[in-house]
Amino acid sequence: MADWDIRKLQILRTLRERGTVTATAEALRMTPSAVSQQLTNLSRQLGVELLQAQGRRVRLTDAARLVLRHAEAVFEQLERADAELAAYVHGDAGEVRVGAFSTAVPALVVPAVTALRVTHPRVAVRVREAEAQEAYELLAAGEVDLALSLAAQAPSAVDPRFTRVPLLADPLDVALPGDHPLARADGLRLADLAAEPWIFGGSGPWSDITRGACETAGFRPHQGHAAAGWTAILAMVEAGMGVALVPRMAAVPRDGVVMRELCADRPVRHVVAAVRKGAQESAAVGRVLDALRTAATTPTSGGRQASSGGPRVASEAL
Repeated sequence: MADWDIRKLQILRTLRERGTVTATAEALRMTPSAVSQQLTNLSRQLGVELLQAQGRRVRLTDAARLVLRHAEAVFEQLERADAELAAYVHGDAGEVRVGAFSTAVPALVVPAVTALRVTHPRVAVRVREAEAQEAYELLAAGEVDLALSLAAQAPSAVDPRFTRVPLLADPLDVALPGDHPLARADGLRLADLAAEPWIFGGSGPWSDITRGACETAGFRPHQGHAAAGWTAILAMVEAGMGVALVPRMAAVPRDGVVMRELCADRPVRHVVAAVRKGAQESAAVGRVLDALRTAATTPTSGGRQASSGGPRVASEAL
């Protein structure tokens, strides 16, 4: 029987995800030479070539991909074993490290942690703010136990490394200057704003979401200004420099900006939680997931009440 080494298999899996030995070494806090040595040893132990040189890079062989396909089941079973062992020793007590994007922290994570303090005080939650894509990288690296992200930024639902849990379909409202002719118009549609200058980031998930929503509504948005933070975006909206899409989960009141719910072609962004395959059986992780589900269905979380008008505005970060 081949000599299977879990640590070396984890290094091989990280190389598949990161693409280069240097990036793998950075993710695992190792030196590139140590990564190469460990993978050479694994190849020798298994009796197959795992890597092939491709210029200055390396690529995984078919044998390496076969090894990882079977290794995923091993990793999942180890996560289950960790969960059962923790339940045996601690019951529902334990620490759960949560990685979450900015607007999810006040809207979902904070209400969940507040509720857990009352219902399950032995569950400790440690929060780490991370960009939507970064949250999954932290989860894969074992640096967080649960990731909150946007479905559009998440790996495929069939990714063997993770179990995904849908949490929320967060509506996107449009932010208009208070004196805009359409600020209080009946039946406002996204297509009614096709000629407006739009304010959104030059790249990244929010740029993709804004462009995608407008193109679905039948037009390509003209980007009048580029900004990434809500403070800057909404200051420009208030000054009459353009309009913007704002997630309802992030909305808080601000003078001079009217937040309008769209009546047709209403876009949403989908928020999901994810854990490593098998880890959902941990009692502590399960308690946190339950608390997040409850926070996601509470109408007042993050100011998510529906509104057809009235001045409301979003918080600082995307």
